[in-house]
Amino acid sequence: MSHVGVSANRLEILQIADAVAREKGIEREIVIEAMEHALQKAARSRYGVENDIRAVIDHKTGEMVLKRCLTVVDESALTDEIRPFNPATDMLLREALKRDKAAVVGKVYEEILPPMEFGRVAAQTAKQVINHEVREAERERQFLEYKDRVGEVINGVAKRVEYGNIVVDLGRAEGIIRRNEAIPRENLHQGDRVRAYIFDVRREAKGPQIFLSRAKPEFMIRLFAQEVPEVYEGIIEIKAAARDPGSRAKIAVISHESSIDPVGACVGMRGARVQAVVGELQGEKIDIIPWSSDPATFIVNALQPAEVTKVVLEPDNNRVEVVVGESQLSLAIGRRGQNVRLASQLTGWAIDIITEDEDSERRQKEFATRSALFMSAVDADEMMAQLLAAEGFESVEDLAYVDLNELAYIEGLNEEIAEELQTRAREFLDRQAAAQDEKRRELGVEDALLEVPGLTLPMAVTLGEKAVLSLEDFAGLTGDDLRGWFETKNGERIREAGLLESYALSAEAADALIMGARVAVGWVEASVAIEGAPADDEGGV
Repeated sequence: MSHVGVSANRLEILQIADAVAREKGIEREIVIEAMEHALQKAARSRYGVENDIRAVIDHKTGEMVLKRCLTVVDESALTDEIRPFNPATDMLLREALKRDKAAVVGKVYEEILPPMEFGRVAAQTAKQVINHEVREAERERQFLEYKDRVGEVINGVAKRVEYGNIVVDLGRAEGIIRRNEAIPRENLHQGDRVRAYIFDVRREAKGPQIFLSRAKPEFMIRLFAQEVPEVYEGIIEIKAAARDPGSRAKIAVISHESSIDPVGACVGMRGARVQAVVGELQGEKIDIIPWSSDPATFIVNALQPAEVTKVVLEPDNNRVEVVVGESQLSLAIGRRGQNVRLASQLTGWAIDIITEDEDSERRQKEFATRSALFMSAVDADEMMAQLLAAEGFESVEDLAYVDLNELAYIEGLNEEIAEELQTRAREFLDRQAAAQDEKRRELGVEDALLEVPGLTLPMAVTLGEKAVLSLEDFAGLTGDDLRGWFETKNGERIREAGLLESYALSAEAADALIMGARVAVGWVEASVAIEGAPADDEGGV
């Protein structure tokens, strides 16, 4: 179109607006508004950009009108610093009152401009303005439409593949599956139908970006919801999922109705339901396991198909030691550690797997170490030391402060021997405490530090060796300083050792020690400490 007039066919204007609105999926009013802005820009080029020219298109008739507007201003309120007077857009109040007794500041006077013809350049400019505003409106529509669809599985067609990233035509928008969100070794070509999970929608300079994934566990969960009616209806809940995309996956399921087997329902008749999901995931092997609120049971289930002999939980460190038979070790670990890695992701526990032989060997070493400790500390013979170790005594403190009757009733002991053992144990602890207290003094650790509830003499010595000598020094620390923490350096997660790491303090115990010190110093009210405020949240010096 090289020549457009304001007096052009009014019906044609509305037909163009309707056609563009339908094609782009945006409101007709937005297209008409873009046309008005285009007319305004062209008119300002003709009459001068300093003018306030407004174009109005009647939404019903298509009638187009150009107006030059003057706004009444108060000269006393205008200064060069705020905004200088502009005769092209402003009319002083005193001048306006000469023409109109009802004039007030802010009133707008409109002057209808004669119809104008658009030259080729003006028409091209108008076209660019319309295209730009329509494109922006289309982008906004796409963003608003898809931002509320995050978490859905959507169907599309592969449009093109760029450096491993797949651009997907979603109909009224485009999505992208980045290389790391695609299933490895899956070759999608232009024109292939694609199902993917919408995990993020962002506004960006080049328009809304719709990020899709076929690799996230959530994609698999949504596929099960489509294939298994009980999952869709909420009768069966998928509590957790972990994936090694394209290779293997695990999901943990639970039924909220006792009459329905969650694993069987997800597998389906002759495996039909799970196979439908497996087919969509390019043959990914899926282990469906029953979820349990008991961590040990859940971990045992998660390591299927391996059979577990024993589970030892360390809740403070969120770690678990799993003992398996020699024949089950490779099965439990899986190829390249896949089985144990997925089980760890599924349960949220760090899993260490050892064999029964390794477990037995370690227990024998611990038994020998405890036996040697009792032989050295209480001068017991080898048989007596082994007897104490076999009865479950792990330290000299256990022996020194156990109920005397409990000790005397052990087969092979009597009350007299029990008393002698306890006396020797307490004497050993006294000697040990005296030596540690002397070392503490040599290191320069304040006596006041020992007044902190829960802080032992060995801890005070360890702190002294780490140059924490005063109550204030200790109160200025945090629970992580005592227990240790993780830091990310150059993309690698590195463990930093804590000052009292060897004492295996829980987070609560470490925070309680710090809080006790802060109360003693006077930084924190005792009542605050009793309420259980975390130590890391309180201010230091």
